[in-house]
Amino acid sequence: MLGFIHKIRRRTPLGWLQLTRHKGRFIVAMSGIAFADILMFMQLAFQASLFESNTRLNAAVLADIVLVSSQAKSTMNLSTFPRNRLLEASDVPGVKNTEPMYMGIVSWRNPQTRKKVQLQAIGFNPEVPALDIPEANAQLDKIQLPDRFLFDKGARGEYDQVFAQIEAGKDVATEIGRRTITVNGLFTFGASFAADGMLISSIDNVLRLFPAQQASSVNVGLIYLQPGYEATEVLPQLKAHLPDDVKVLTREEFVQFELDLLTNESPIALIFTFGVLMGFFIGVIIVYQILSTDVNSHLKEYATFKAMGYGNNYLLGVIFEEAIIIAVAGFIPGFFIPLGLYSVTASATNLPIYMTTARAITVFILTIMVCAISGVLATQKLQSADPADMF
Repeated sequence: MLGFIHKIRRRTPLGWLQLTRHKGRFIVAMSGIAFADILMFMQLAFQASLFESNTRLNAAVLADIVLVSSQAKSTMNLSTFPRNRLLEASDVPGVKNTEPMYMGIVSWRNPQTRKKVQLQAIGFNPEVPALDIPEANAQLDKIQLPDRFLFDKGARGEYDQVFAQIEAGKDVATEIGRRTITVNGLFTFGASFAADGMLISSIDNVLRLFPAQQASSVNVGLIYLQPGYEATEVLPQLKAHLPDDVKVLTREEFVQFELDLLTNESPIALIFTFGVLMGFFIGVIIVYQILSTDVNSHLKEYATFKAMGYGNNYLLGVIFEEAIIIAVAGFIPGFFIPLGLYSVTASATNLPIYMTTARAITVFILTIMVCAISGVLATQKLQSADPADMF
């Protein structure tokens, strides 16, 4: 055992010496890995931001059970179902009360820049808080007045003057379509890929923004249970009691409902996944070229090692040593540069873009895989090399 440890200590770091001798080649390889890592980090962050921002509303719903139309695709394309379904749901044991919620995308004029942007308008009964947004719930009395709305401070765009005016106690008027509305309160929620922000008001105020929609046609049904009842207990009874024109979902299933669409049908999520794969293969190609060049330029030296009795495993170990060094060296800038890019992108878009431990570990593992695959490809010629053919 001591002899083995002594042998390890005496082993010449041949891979490191070869990389540092050709510093230009080493820097190119490290830069290639860093570029691939940055690409993977950014694509994974954009994808995670898509999932988080577009499911944030689903996760904020306070109801125990949610009803949506069986034709609903997402919270941006919910369709409607008859409001009578809520009355029918009230007959099921365990249901305390039901409330309708209306939502849709509106084009509003930014009061500061006068540009039109897309916001998500949500209307519900102000006497029963529907969303887990404490800042908004503390101001629900403000939206009981006609055409009064609460506005999202996390909205994407220039609103500094608007926020300052509202925080000073002054109302701000603007237009949605042909209707003038007044913003008299603020809350913080955040933008998404589908909308630049959110407006909250009463049912009547939101329905005035959608003249074609009747109060009898509901986008989301909120079902609150009596104390002592669990959603999983009442859910089967609701499904059996209600017609097939509605989906009955727990809060967790309501979030998954949105995720399933983003994962399986959204082209944006597919594009981000493709970007990660591109970064991976770019890294493989770059590192392979560097290692292959290194093997070819030292082929005679490697043949000499073989003639001296060193086996393929030793020589492969040298190449893999180089691959691991390149992976670690390239990962360091490839990790820190995205931190700055995340901050800049999050500030510009108001999207939840940030580094996570899981993502850092994932990209590091992918980086090791990139270099390991490159090492395997680069050593093919080395394994078949015959010392007698080299001289």
